[in-house]
Amino acid sequence: MKNKNTAEGVAFSGYQKFAIFILAITQFTVILDFMVMSPLGDMLIKSLRLTPSQFGFAVSAYAFSAGCSGLLTAGFADKFDRKKLLLFFYIGFIVGTVFCGLANSFATLMAARIITGLFGGVIGSISMAIVTDIFSLQQRGRVMGFVQMGLGVSQVLGIPISLYFANAWGWQAPFMAIAALSLVVALLIMVRMQPVTEHLALQKEHNAVNHLVNTLTKKEYRMAFTATTLLSVGGFMMMPFGSAYAINNLQVTQQQLPLIFMISGIGTLFIMPAVGKLSDKMDKFKLFTIASLWMAVMVAIYTNIPVLPLPIIIALNILMTIGIMGRFIPAGALTTAIPEMKDRGAFMSVSSSLQQVSGGVAAAFAGMIVVQKDQFSPLQHYNTLGYIIVVIIAVCVFMMYRVNAMVQKRQEKTVEVENGSDVIVEPVILTERQ
Repeated sequence: MKNKNTAEGVAFSGYQKFAIFILAITQFTVILDFMVMSPLGDMLIKSLRLTPSQFGFAVSAYAFSAGCSGLLTAGFADKFDRKKLLLFFYIGFIVGTVFCGLANSFATLMAARIITGLFGGVIGSISMAIVTDIFSLQQRGRVMGFVQMGLGVSQVLGIPISLYFANAWGWQAPFMAIAALSLVVALLIMVRMQPVTEHLALQKEHNAVNHLVNTLTKKEYRMAFTATTLLSVGGFMMMPFGSAYAINNLQVTQQQLPLIFMISGIGTLFIMPAVGKLSDKMDKFKLFTIASLWMAVMVAIYTNIPVLPLPIIIALNILMTIGIMGRFIPAGALTTAIPEMKDRGAFMSVSSSLQQVSGGVAAAFAGMIVVQKDQFSPLQHYNTLGYIIVVIIAVCVFMMYRVNAMVQKRQEKTVEVENGSDVIVEPVILTERQ
């Protein structure tokens, strides 16, 4: 008899499908707002006369403010209806994005990115808390694969269209377009999304500060925090200078850049659902390890290549994306099994905060490593970033191994037998403090 809890046996309800759609498109707008900084990088550097270091700080400003926001909201994240919390921060994100489109100097751009980060940086953690509340562990690999397709769609449609807008009306235009689309999404959340309030009945700690402290002091949580923090470092180090590296080192033109993002994004649209399904069918840590080795090899190759034909550059970008997505989805599914329902909002907020802060440090650090003699010369020491990322990947595999061991241990303790079939219930975290 087929186990009803296999990946194939846990079907999505109609509302769950809508929830996947609305969370995916929400992620699309937030990711696009952040991702668009990279393809606009060369244009921003030249238009606002920025140095690589200033551009690195402009990117990291979003991350630092998002990290601070995550910590500030962690204590309150489980005290409210998650729908209302999502809507509040999403509206703030829209306002910040509008300010980005109105920026006309390094200082105003920095201020606008800080505002956007304060609100936008928390949206991902709220979305993941909603995913964990609405979907079972046996569904989450597929759900995360679909929700995180926002990354692929942003590359297929968002970034090429944004670059077209930027070439036609200036680099500010993409931000205004993102804000307009986000307003429509906010209305859909307001009208169609149901309240997410089951966690409220489990709240025993009414003091927000104590709730945050209790979340931070659980050993299991801290292990997961460390692992997910390391996951974000590599992407933040390479991403901000991706377009500048392609244009100035690989001799890709501004007109060819949208094509690279579009084709790579199409690949992502196929990769992410496939990885999500695979993550629900095989051992998640094994998939994470294989993808990590793949990514390490591809990063080392890509950061050291000479000028190559455009098709080869596109192929290398797709191969590197396979490694990135192959790590992110199983790692995300594993870490969602760590927190108790009553702590999920705080756990996700702290996790997101630490990722953002570490990513901000990584982006700023990368800006100090990468050197450019002038605004039109090749970037130097970009391959150094690649070597550092390979080391970080190795450490991350070890940390995720420990997270996987905790998840497996708890799953063994939470398996009950009903009607002759195994039913896996939500893991109960045994609090262990140091």
